[in-house]
Amino acid sequence: MSEREVREGLFGQLARIGKAISNPKRIELLDILGQGERSVESLATVTNMTVGNTSSHLQVLRGARMVETRKEGTKVIYSLADERVACFVRELWTLADARLAEVEQLIREYLQGEETLERVTKEELVARSLSGDVFIIDVRPAEEYAAGHIPGATSVPFDELSDHLSRLPADLDIVAYCRGPHCVFAPKAAQILRQHGLRAMVLEDGMPEWRQGGLPVSTASS
Repeated sequence: MSEREVREGLFGQLARIGKAISNPKRIELLDILGQGERSVESLATVTNMTVGNTSSHLQVLRGARMVETRKEGTKVIYSLADERVACFVRELWTLADARLAEVEQLIREYLQGEETLERVTKEELVARSLSGDVFIIDVRPAEEYAAGHIPGATSVPFDELSDHLSRLPADLDIVAYCRGPHCVFAPKAAQILRQHGLRAMVLEDGMPEWRQGGLPVSTASS
């Protein structure tokens, strides 16, 4: 085999990854699986796709060795192949932030003035958690909270936020977090809390970054 054939073969293998993420729905699936494993049916619901379309996209990702499966009864459960896939998705976001002005524009237009929200780093949240002067809420869907959450955080899914308002503390700073820096659940939740007179801020990262930082993670069974 010649040097040229080897190089073409290697770049061809890299192109398998490029093809796998060439569809926005497949990137969304990887982003969601970064929160924890899910069934095909669950992924179909959260991405607003049919089960058939979801399965087809997952098969492409599986063909590129980016996801893997296990069986749970009659259900097929998908997860990221390993932590390097989660890191890859995070770096993809970082590159998009740096090179595509449209990313920031889309977020700014949706959040409409929420740039003034105070943001807390992972390190600051750890310190404040130890001092007990902060109340942490996880505004992701309950299934993602169960798969892994910040120790001490309370599950308050964004869609159910209004039902929890009366039970949130008025004498503590409330820190909301969600799937990651580009997830809009947390800033929207913080805005609503502030409109109701509560002191709210946002974790600048999300659960994947917390996990990748080597910080402790609790699950529904822990």
